[in-house]
Amino acid sequence: MNTYGPGARQTRASSPWLSVAVMALVLASPGSVSTLAAQKNADTSAFTWSATLPGGSWIRVKNLNGSVGVVPASGNKVEVVAEKRWDRGDPRDVRFEILKDGENVTICALWDNDREESSCDADSYRHEGNNRGDVEVYFTVRLPAGVKVAATTVNGTIDITGARAEVRANGVNGGVRVSTSNGPVSAKSVNGSVEVEMATLTGTEEMSFSSVNGNVILRVPGTFDADLIMSTVNGSLRSDFPITLEGRIDPRKLRGTIGKGGRNLKVSTVNGNLEIRKR
Repeated sequence: MNTYGPGARQTRASSPWLSVAVMALVLASPGSVSTLAAQKNADTSAFTWSATLPGGSWIRVKNLNGSVGVVPASGNKVEVVAEKRWDRGDPRDVRFEILKDGENVTICALWDNDREESSCDADSYRHEGNNRGDVEVYFTVRLPAGVKVAATTVNGTIDITGARAEVRANGVNGGVRVSTSNGPVSAKSVNGSVEVEMATLTGTEEMSFSSVNGNVILRVPGTFDADLIMSTVNGSLRSDFPITLEGRIDPRKLRGTIGKGGRNLKVSTVNGNLEIRKR
């Protein structure tokens, strides 16, 4: 048995030429940012839904083109609002669907075309919409304590803050950020980094965090126990916790135990660095 301690993190310095070029562009076009923003059409009240859900139930939000944001609710109701933004597309191409399964609720943004309507069903939820359009949907979820949340998007970011129950986040083209006072959490992206912070952690549920093209960074409580599998193809591994290794030492892949173990923890990427940090 071997012990794997905190390792050095590899960083890449930003290019000074890029910074100068960006600054020159901003100085040369002082109104460029506001002009671009003004070109975007918006329907800020495209969708609103709210209800009181019992603790332990799920609110699931599915998006295809746009972001999903989750913030703490001030009361005991779950509230989901959505905004549509577009340049040349038709906002009528996008509709919303609500599915109820017992105490659980799923809300989807759906892009339809003339041939076939898309569905919120888990097996058929995909982009069937008009490819000529550019309509984006931006969800905001206000989440009370005790309600679990699952967020999915294809083209956009996921940003979850202040969650107080289980979280699942799944992105494709965009980063995923999660901050929760009480996990467990599972999060992944294909083209984007994954960054997760958990203030406390109870239970022994399995957790997994992954990316293909991006870093994965976890911040966990100072007292943390897990049976760990950690792997990258093009990147480095770092842990603030000592890890008792199983098998040989490999700079790209390891299997071992943090603390007393007991919880399966899988952390992986292909092109990126992996870090497990103490809060």
